[in-house]
Amino acid sequence: MNFWEPGDLWRVTIMPKWVRPRRSILIMLVSASLIVATLACGSSATSDPNAASSAGSGIRTTAPLQDLGAIRVVTTVSPITSIVENIGGSRIILDGVVPEGVNSHTFAPAPSVARLIADADLIVLNGLQLEEPTLEMARANKKQYAVILSLGDKAISREEWRFDFTFPESNGQPNPHLWPDPLLALRYAELVQQQLEEMDPSNADYYSENLETFGQRIDSLDQAIATAVATIPESNRKLLTYHDSWAYFALRYGMDVIGAVQPSNFSQPSVKEVAELIDQLKELQLPAVFGSEVFPSDVLETVAREAGAEFVDKLRDDDLPGVPGDPRHSYLGLMLENMEFMIPALGGSAEALAAFDPSLVFGGESTANYPQ
Repeated sequence: MNFWEPGDLWRVTIMPKWVRPRRSILIMLVSASLIVATLACGSSATSDPNAASSAGSGIRTTAPLQDLGAIRVVTTVSPITSIVENIGGSRIILDGVVPEGVNSHTFAPAPSVARLIADADLIVLNGLQLEEPTLEMARANKKQYAVILSLGDKAISREEWRFDFTFPESNGQPNPHLWPDPLLALRYAELVQQQLEEMDPSNADYYSENLETFGQRIDSLDQAIATAVATIPESNRKLLTYHDSWAYFALRYGMDVIGAVQPSNFSQPSVKEVAELIDQLKELQLPAVFGSEVFPSDVLETVAREAGAEFVDKLRDDDLPGVPGDPRHSYLGLMLENMEFMIPALGGSAEALAAFDPSLVFGGESTANYPQ
């Protein structure tokens, strides 16, 4: 059991047995990916994710696209896939590789992902150590002049990194979940637009127009969230969640993340520890705690019930609402639905978000493939 400073709420981290990585499977995947790396035409293994790029900028300067077709882009988690989809629109061929509802921290890419990477011109990751196995596969299998763009590493400086229980400063790994802050999501979009424009100048105006529209949507979303959060009683502007995904969001909107219960190790809380957490929640009189849409947490549900708080198991970190083609199956829809569940549960009103449009910003047919 780990404690914050005296008086602060401690956090419990749990990993159920089914989450544990199996050594034989990992060895098999690594071996398979190495075979694909050897066979992939034009692949180049390097320890530098931006090899053949200008000074680590992620922008290719020394070689043109390998053909005259659309840029082939591979992305990782679905919020990033959606941001790239909004900017690239119908002018790119887009494949996400992390299935929605899968723990991105433990996701081990299959050998089939190596084949997608080997064909890609641009590989877009969150970075900040979120998708290390995918990054290693990308380094081993990408074409010589393909670009790896790590958004989080470029969106904020080291001085802006956030640390918490799941991501302690002592480990040197910051909380990588930047996208719940809409302004940081917009920074992601700007980086994507810059990269696509550099690689495909003939469609520069198209990418810029999409970015402008996306930026207007983000401004509207940001203002609506700020208005909605202001309706929450100040004493309720606290988040006890299943996963540490809300550090940058909380900083942006003046909320406190007081705890998280997450499958990050094999420990189980004792009865005494759970009782202490329940007592602290009762003292705070927090009206709701927040679980995940896709990862159940019996411990958090029990704590909420015993403390007399509502257990809202509807928040999403990187699982977009609905299915591809639905208006809300987007990064914007993800944030909208999270706010529709979070704000009322804490005693506020989400009315400011009622008119927000979460649909894709471009017209025409999307080429995005979201793995299920």
